[in-house]
Amino acid sequence: MDYRKYGEAVYIRMDRGDEIIGCIQKVCESEKILSAVFSGIGGCSEAQIQTFVPETGAFETQTIRGMLELVTLTGSIVSGDDHKPYSHTHAVFSYKDGEQHRMAAGHIQSIIVLYTAEIELRPVVGGVIERQFDPVTGTGFWKFR
Repeated sequence: MDYRKYGEAVYIRMDRGDEIIGCIQKVCESEKILSAVFSGIGGCSEAQIQTFVPETGAFETQTIRGMLELVTLTGSIVSGDDHKPYSHTHAVFSYKDGEQHRMAAGHIQSIIVLYTAEIELRPVVGGVIERQFDPVTGTGFWKFR
């Protein structure tokens, strides 16, 4: 992974074997970014896609592997009570299944880069967005500070 800060934005290039969510969080820790939004594209080898099931209060996880074209990645980074960055990420992937082109999308737990990923990270300016736990749903939501 390598990154550069130009103006307020941070541009991150990830390489084979990098895990995208972890790399974004490392950049946020290094640059002392408490809250941000990000987007990206790339070529990946593995993704853990989750779907939240409200009736159980838990996520169901599916792992897909192969040549996964990361069509779009979007998410946010917010600060927890421990001041560590937490991500909320969604992505869409295209891939081949035999002769058929398929799509897979959802909430993302992790993504492994196959050849590259290019991410734009935009820190929140003039404020901080924190993570607030919601006991009703068992998930975290934005809390503005």
